[in-house]
Amino acid sequence: MEAYVETAQVVDILKQVFRGAGGGIASVSKPLKNRGSPKGWASSVGGGSGRDVTRADLPRLIYVRWQSMVEPQTYEVFIEVPETARALMRNAERTYCPHADKPTTAYRKDIGIGLAPGGIVKVWVGGACLKAIEVARVEATIVKVGPYDGKSDGHYRPLSETSKAYIEKFGIPYGSW
Repeated sequence: MEAYVETAQVVDILKQVFRGAGGGIASVSKPLKNRGSPKGWASSVGGGSGRDVTRADLPRLIYVRWQSMVEPQTYEVFIEVPETARALMRNAERTYCPHADKPTTAYRKDIGIGLAPGGIVKVWVGGACLKAIEVARVEATIVKVGPYDGKSDGHYRPLSETSKAYIEKFGIPYGSW
């Protein structure tokens, strides 16, 4: 399901604010020739179309405002990153990467945020060669002024033809996230 991130901002545990931490089309896997299912979350969550936040300490709060292009609807969410997520990020783990010839040590330094229709949001922490672990599920609120803080006269970003055809045929799988 296609989404466009209007803004993402991060506050770390030192209370530093990082504006413009993300934006643009969120990573989407589209069913080829309307085969497959977008229901639920993938069993293995990857990095997606991520952005680096440099010079930040561990995250405390993440704000995201986005357009769910399939509905269309604008949502916003404040994600309070739980201490359990930061604990996972602090701990080094032994792992094996397919491209390496021996085990290595890695950290979960990536945060993945899944955005679904209906304003459902899931958060994972992961890292190179480490399985992502779900750390939060929250519900966003609707932004009543619409996209772009109400500065677009209610016009949303267009949905791709592939997604439009899929939704016309199968609908939006609300409740699967």
